[in-house]
Amino acid sequence: MSPSPVSSTPILRTTLLWSAGATAVLALAGALIGYVAAGPEGLWSALAGVVLAAVFLAITGLSILIANRWYGDDLYVPVFFGIVMGAWILKFIVFIAVLVILRGQPWINPVVFFIAIVAGIVVSLLIDVVVMLRMRIPHVSDTTLPTVAPDDDAPRQGPADSGGPKV
Repeated sequence: MSPSPVSSTPILRTTLLWSAGATAVLALAGALIGYVAAGPEGLWSALAGVVLAAVFLAITGLSILIANRWYGDDLYVPVFFGIVMGAWILKFIVFIAVLVILRGQPWINPVVFFIAIVAGIVVSLLIDVVVMLRMRIPHVSDTTLPTVAPDDDAPRQGPADSGGPKV
C-alpha cells in the first residue's frame, strides 16, 4: 500500500491506534475504580462512560480518514466537508439520544459516568498532543515547491540601477 499524500493520514492513524490502547487501559482502570467507589453500578457506569467517550472521539478521526480517500479528486473539498460535517451532526444527535436514554437507567451512577467521560476525553486530548509533538511531518507537506525561483527569470539590475537612494 502506498503512503497517503495527505499529511493528516499518518497522524490520525497513529492517534486512533494509541487511543484504542488507552481506551482498553482506561476501561480496566475505570471499571476497577468504579466498582470500588460505587459497586456494580459504578463498574458499568465507568465502562459506559469510557466507551462512549472513545467511540465519539474516534468518529471524528475516522470520518477524516474516510474523507481523505477522495484527495486529488475534483470534488475533494465538498466531499471532505460533507463527510466530516455529516459525521459531526450524526455524532451530536446520537450523543444527545444516548444521554437521554441513559439518564434514567438504574445501573448508571451519574458521578462515575461523568468522571469516566471526562477522563476519556482528557486522555484522548493528551494522546493528540503527544502524537502531534512526536510525528515528523513538515508543515507544508501537501504542497509542491517551484523548480525555478521567480527571481531567476527577472532581469538583473546593477547597484546603480537598484532604485535606492542616490548618494
